Amino acid sequence: MTLRSAIIVFCLLGVGAVSAAAMTRQEMTELFVQSNDAFRRANAQTDTEQSNRLYEQAILGYERIIDVGGVRNPMLYYNLANAHLLKGDVGRAILNYRRAEVLDRSSRDIRKNLAFARGRRLDTVQVRTEQRVLQTLFFWHYDLSLKTRFCLGCIFFAVACLSLTLRIAPRISSHVHRPSSIVFALAAVLTLCMAASVVTGVVTGAHRVEGVIVADEVVARQADWPDAAPSFKEPLHAGLEFELVEQRRDYFHIRLPDGSDGWIPTTAAELI
Repeated sequence: MTLRSAIIVFCLLGVGAVSAAAMTRQEMTELFVQSNDAFRRANAQTDTEQSNRLYEQAILGYERIIDVGGVRNPMLYYNLANAHLLKGDVGRAILNYRRAEVLDRSSRDIRKNLAFARGRRLDTVQVRTEQRVLQTLFFWHYDLSLKTRFCLGCIFFAVACLSLTLRIAPRISSHVHRPSSIVFALAAVLTLCMAASVVTGVVTGAHRVEGVIVADEVVARQADWPDAAPSFKEPLHAGLEFELVEQRRDYFHIRLPDGSDGWIPTTAAELI
C-alpha cells in the first residue's frame, strides 16, 4: 500500500459515527482497496473495453465511499478524477480535480492533472482581462489556500508585534539588536494583505458557486426553457467551467470565464 493510500485509509478509519452508520469503516476500507485494485488492473489492460469496465468499477467504488460513507478527502477525489480521465470523461475528471483542489490547493499533483485535463476539453474560453490582471497582482489570494493565507497572516502579525515590542521597550531590547522600522512596516503590510485576502475569501466563498459541464455537449439558451434562442453559435462541451448565477426549476444560469452567460439544463452539469 502506498503512502497516499495509507493516508486515505487512515481518513476512512477516522470517519465519524454518522457516516459509519450508513457504511461501516471496515466496508469503506475494503471498498477503497477493491477500487484501487480495479484501477491498477485497468491501467495494466491493453483491451480498451476491459480497461473501461475496470475504471467504471473503480469509479463506482470511490463514489460510494464519497456519497454513502460521507468521506471528503482530496486524494479520494483525485483518484476518482484520474479514473474518469483515463476512461475519457473529461468533464467529470475536471469536476473532481476541482473538488480535490478545494480541499487541498497546495497539491502539485492535483494542479498538474487539472491543467492536463483542461487541455483535453474542446472549448477554449479566455478569462476576462481584468480577471487576469487581478490574478497576477494578487497571486497569493488565488494561488494559496485559505488556511495557508490565514497561517501566513498569523506569522506576519507575530513578526510585526515582536519587532514593535523590541523597538518601544528599551529595557527588553537594550542588549538586543533593534529591528528597523522597515521590518515592522513590511510585516504590518503583509498582515493586512493576508487579513484582507482571508476576509474576501470567506465572504466570496460563502456566496460563489461554481460548476462544470459534464454532458458531451449542451446548447446554452437565453432563457430557462427549451425553445429559447441559443446564447452561442456553437454548443458548449464537457469540461467547461462556469460560475452559477442562479438556479431556476431545472435550469442553471451560468456565467463563463469571459463574462458571457446562458441557461443550461441541470442534468448537463454538476456543481463543485
